[in-house]
Amino acid sequence: MQLTQQIRIKPTAAQEVVLNTLSEKCRLIYNFALKERKEAFKNKLKGINYIKQQNDLPKLKTKYPEYSWVYSKVLQYTLRTLDADYKSFFQLYKKDKNAKLPKFKGKKYFTTMVYNQSGFRHEKGFIELSHKHPSKTKLLFKIPDKFIFKKIYQIAIYKKEGKDYYLSVTYQKPEVEYKDNKLYQAFDLGVTKHTAVNSKGRFMECANKRPDKYWDSKIQAIQSRRDHCRKKSNRWNLLNKNLKLMKRKSANQLKDFQHKLSRKIVDNTKANTITIGKLETKKLSQKNKYAKGLNKSLQNTEIYLA
Repeated sequence: MQLTQQIRIKPTAAQEVVLNTLSEKCRLIYNFALKERKEAFKNKLKGINYIKQQNDLPKLKTKYPEYSWVYSKVLQYTLRTLDADYKSFFQLYKKDKNAKLPKFKGKKYFTTMVYNQSGFRHEKGFIELSHKHPSKTKLLFKIPDKFIFKKIYQIAIYKKEGKDYYLSVTYQKPEVEYKDNKLYQAFDLGVTKHTAVNSKGRFMECANKRPDKYWDSKIQAIQSRRDHCRKKSNRWNLLNKNLKLMKRKSANQLKDFQHKLSRKIVDNTKANTITIGKLETKKLSQKNKYAKGLNKSLQNTEIYLA
């Protein structure tokens, strides 16, 4: 069984310079490859795909040696990300001809760097990432003692909220052998509450907290103030930053509650088999925005049961 653990790291000033430089190279690779794909789509050309763009990387590194600073697998995974974005676009394009192509990444965008299968070293509570930056600064990060990884499959390093750096470690965890104890628990997921029934016919309801109701009036007020300012002005930027912060906090509060509720449900059931109904929040949020209902509360949130 593969799990992913998010770990916050605090790189030094020198490490931060290297990370931003490598991320910038990945961003440019993404944008150059995206431009090539957009031109091919516009001119109806075939053959511009992941394989072709990956095979062009050695020539690019020969012409522009600074791209060799980035570990080869990281650049390849950047192209894979673009390929996944394009496949998602074509799926939408089949249903909606007005679907928009993937966008270019701006200068302030920190590109997630993924070390897939190789390019990293893990030992004695440290993780080191490979690179060939001229500064030769080691990307060596200490991992808290509570995290024990026997086998690591993949490591991604990314920036969250424009300031904090994180490692996303995908590792192997022994899977507990499943034993059918003839007890079953089923859940019908909802936005306001979760309804459960077990094999003995007993019902249970878990009410969801609604932090969005608390934040809704505050978000509307600050959004109204922002919209009355000249776009990109100092005041507009300040209000827009606060608006994003409020939306993020509302979503994080809901996700935090959902995590704790999920853990409590799993720990307190005797059933070894748990069935969960699928809740398609995307379809729910596509209702008429002026109609009364829950679609507004679903924006920027995730409803799930782990």
